Amino acid sequence: MSQADTQLPFLPFALPEIGEEEISEVVEALRSGWVTTGPKTRQFEQDFAAFLGEEGVHAIAVNSATAGLHLALEALGIGPGDEVITTTHTFTATAEVVRYLGADVKLVDIDPATLNIDPAAIEAAITPRTKAIMPVHYAGLAVDMDAVLDIAARHGLKVVEDAAHALPTTWKGQLVGTLRSDAVVFSFYANKTMTTGEGGMLVTRDAQLAARAKVMRLHGINRDAFDRFTAKVPSWYYEIVAPGFKYNLTDIAAAMGLHQLKRVQGFQVKREQLAQRFDAALADLPLTLPPRPVHAGDLHAWHLYVVRLKDDAGITRDQLIETLFADGIGVSVHYIPLHLHPYWKERYALQPESFPHSQKAYERMVSLPLYTRMTDADVDRVVASVRRAFGR
Repeated sequence: MSQADTQLPFLPFALPEIGEEEISEVVEALRSGWVTTGPKTRQFEQDFAAFLGEEGVHAIAVNSATAGLHLALEALGIGPGDEVITTTHTFTATAEVVRYLGADVKLVDIDPATLNIDPAAIEAAITPRTKAIMPVHYAGLAVDMDAVLDIAARHGLKVVEDAAHALPTTWKGQLVGTLRSDAVVFSFYANKTMTTGEGGMLVTRDAQLAARAKVMRLHGINRDAFDRFTAKVPSWYYEIVAPGFKYNLTDIAAAMGLHQLKRVQGFQVKREQLAQRFDAALADLPLTLPPRPVHAGDLHAWHLYVVRLKDDAGITRDQLIETLFADGIGVSVHYIPLHLHPYWKERYALQPESFPHSQKAYERMVSLPLYTRMTDADVDRVVASVRRAFGR
């Protein structure tokens, strides 16, 4: 039975969960007159560092995870002639920031079981030009960070984690954001595990990296605007010490983040419950269901619920998508690998056969709706549509 037959409302792929606390905090920011980077942004940074629970962690709020990745690499001195290794199976933002700095990207394949970057492929891709590794915690499942950090240590490389999907993911009981990487960047985009509408957070233990990122976050100015405009003595003077960027987070956005952060662990529990319901209902179909954490007790953030059609599925990925859309259900594909996009393909002469695991996964994968406002009935509706596509 299709949507046209049942007149059910469209079920979107993702929706944020925003409560009265967030709305009240945003209104307070608007009424305060301080709507750009100010006291709420500072509080959000302090709260985020406290959430991670590690002493010496610097949290720097930015207007996107893309901005955070760019700032991290810039602060690490990545530039022309350098190479940065990352996965082909990611959104272009992970790689494009390397090109912003005039450096080159080295794309590698994924582990077919986890869909995360393959540590063996990282090691094989290292050259004398390699300066950094950027692992991506795909869908909210932690990368094998022991392997990545070991490779980095042996080869003298920096590590910047793209943790856009990974709050509050853990690796061996430690929150992503507290491991031994040089920097970690989270996303608060509208469909992420918590949201500020647009926004991100750069986290590092490196005080010099943090100081550089703060300067470059706002035009290369050597003093925060909040400090300059709230001082009790005249403090109009500032200096431009570098050609910086415009990457600051507003207090309006940070106001949302203050309360979203308080709810993020509860959000993870709900996402986990929804994922378990999907697992149970889809287990008998010719699908590869999302992988679970390798280590018992670790948290998967469940930003995405990605299924893959098996060889004996009897239908194509596109046929499954068409059925779901016909039933009024929004789905997506994460991702069209970078090696298939014209810019990356042409710049680095990339071929699909160089990335067999990513290519195969892409051809068979569908991201089903998974967000905290979903009900059990919503999950059951998605399941019914998937089963209909398989003739079950």
